Amino acid sequence: MSGINTALAFEWINEQLDPQKFKLHFILLHHSKGGFEEYLIKSNTSFIRIDYRDKKDIVNSTYKTFQFLKKNKIEIVHSHLLDAGIVGSLAAKMAGIKTRIYTRHYSTYHHIFHPKGVYYDRLINKLNTHLIAVSKVVKDILIEKENVDESKIQIIHHGFPLEKFDLQDITKKSALQELYKTKGKYPVIGVIARYTKWKGIQYIIPAFAEILKKYPNAHLVLANANGDFKASIKSKLDLLPKENYTEIAFEKDLFTLFHCFDVFVHTPIDEHSEAFGQVYVEAMASGIPSVFTKSGIGNEIILHNKNAILVPYQNSKSITEAILSLIENQELRNAISKEAKLTVEKDFSLSKMIQKLTNLYE
Repeated sequence: MSGINTALAFEWINEQLDPQKFKLHFILLHHSKGGFEEYLIKSNTSFIRIDYRDKKDIVNSTYKTFQFLKKNKIEIVHSHLLDAGIVGSLAAKMAGIKTRIYTRHYSTYHHIFHPKGVYYDRLINKLNTHLIAVSKVVKDILIEKENVDESKIQIIHHGFPLEKFDLQDITKKSALQELYKTKGKYPVIGVIARYTKWKGIQYIIPAFAEILKKYPNAHLVLANANGDFKASIKSKLDLLPKENYTEIAFEKDLFTLFHCFDVFVHTPIDEHSEAFGQVYVEAMASGIPSVFTKSGIGNEIILHNKNAILVPYQNSKSITEAILSLIENQELRNAISKEAKLTVEKDFSLSKMIQKLTNLYE
């Protein structure tokens, strides 16, 4: 794994995979100690952290990874994220490991924003014996844009401990409402997305400005509020009254944070910018009525006026209308909330993901 600080999903995998069948070792390419490393220490899990800052460290990291693989007699290597994909795949090939797996966590990012990155993608695709696509969108990109043999690809959706998304503790919710100044506000509109252009936050803020005209006590919460598009987002936020929005750099307890929202909004700018889009599943599992555009896993699960309100891409007016339809129609809101929870229970349980990983590893 590369560039990962905190990683709940990998904690869940470490705890749920059958230890009678698999002995897990983690190789972290990272320049400093993070939350996931602390978890590995506390759980007494085998790992090594290799000091890695950028691609100049590939050669040294590949050799150290090769040594670790040989020392621990590794039989399967499963790499996650680009730099780890390069290092892990090369080291595993050098070590003669016959089963090499790479999970593709992004979709068209390199094709659109960093064309040189496609060369790395093609190298990883060639070096690995199995590729995991986290959604159909990713599988289609691998086949259609990168000419990968379909037989190498398997779709394994992210899995979640869905029961955790039910409100567990009203006192925790109250504390977050106090912290983020949403107590007594209505409607509270939630957004959890990095400040990057393709997330579409630039269309949500003008929509919220229209909501304020009708609901002057409304509040916008922007979580995960950092990224390369921050200056542009800030310029739009400056047009809003400061008392009507909150920016959150990081909140660990997302399970509770979702329950501070009356409506959740996630509007990526096209169908393929998201490779998966965990917030689709998280919001739906929380039962929070949501306004979405279809991207990543959203293409596979969103049903307009059934489990969410679907809006066109890059369209602030439609976002405004969709939010109003939810906050002003309790029957629709309740129906969408109920159907959303049923939708994600079918395909996104943690146990289902663990079973698919188990089958693949075996």
